[in-house]
Formats: sequence, C-alpha cells, structure tokens
Amino acid sequence: WVLPATLLIIFVLLYLTFKRVGEALLIMASLPFALIGGVWLLYLLDFNLSVATAVGFIALAGVAAEFGVIMLLYLDNAWRARQAAGAKSVQALQEALVEGAVLRVRPKVMTVAVLVVGLLPMFWGSGSGAEIMQRIAAPLVGGMLSAPLLSLLLLPAAYGLLQRWRLARAGASCPRASQRGLR
Repeated sequence: WVLPATLLIIFVLLYLTFKRVGEALLIMASLPFALIGGVWLLYLLDFNLSVATAVGFIALAGVAAEFGVIMLLYLDNAWRARQAAGAKSVQALQEALVEGAVLRVRPKVMTVAVLVVGLLPMFWGSGSGAEIMQRIAAPLVGGMLSAPLLSLLLLPAAYGLLQRWRLARAGASCPRASQRGLR
C-alpha cells in the first residue's frame, strides 16, 4: 500500500506544481522507466523484493520525480521564452527543447555522481545492518544509472510531442504536424 500511496502523493504534488494534468502525467510516465535501473540491479544482485527494497524504490521515485520536475521547468522556460519572442513553430520548439535539455546535462551528471558516490558506502558496507542497507541502496544506485538518461532523452521528446499537439490544437504554424495529420 505504501508504494502506490507514494506515487499518488507524487502525482498530486506534481499537479499542484504545474497546474496541468499533462505535465504531471509526463513525469509520472517517466517514473517506471527510471525504476528500471533499480529493478535490473536487484535482479543482478539476486536481491528479493522486501520492505528495504521498497524503501529504496520510494526514495528513487522521489529523486526521479525531482529530476523530471527540474527538466520540465527548464524545457518549459526555454519554450516560453521562444513563444514570448514570437516563435511558435515546430522548429522553435525543437530549438527550445535542445536549449532546455543541454542546460541540465552538467547539473544532472554532478547530482548523479554525488548520489552514487554517497550511496556506495551503504552498498558495499559490512557489519551490523549492512544487509538491509544494501537492499535500500541497490534500487537507488541502479536507478541513478537509468533515471538521468531517461529524463534527458524521454522527457524532452515527450514534452515536445505534448507541445506539438498543443500547437496543432491552437492552429499555430505547425507544418510537420499538418503533414502527419495532427491538425
């Protein structure tokens, strides 16, 4: 019950942040992809699902949602700046997506490096309670390998599709959308 409740709380907080269901769903849709790294590392280490691994997955979901929120804010700011300058084409959207995503590469790499290095003592520790701590750290370490890549690749693409759909719905100049029947 705790994991679904946590995901529901994350969705509600995302909705309250963005005031739109589309953006909240974008980030929620990226969470399972971010959790893939944690699942694979648990599989490779032959760890079973337990309360400790569930705690690790809850922490990973929070970090992955944070990655998504920050990425979406940068993408949205870049796109709004282009729109304020009068550019409302698919090409301007693509330029905004590249600009917003590129601004997040270095901070994301630094964040991931700090998280992984900080979790390694828990992951490789020995002694009293180390077995439980390893099961908490394993999903986080695995997820930190997949979550940043997916938020750098998946979120800009999904945000671009969402904004293209909004452009087509608004009737803006969207030649590629009209060629594909999106208008």
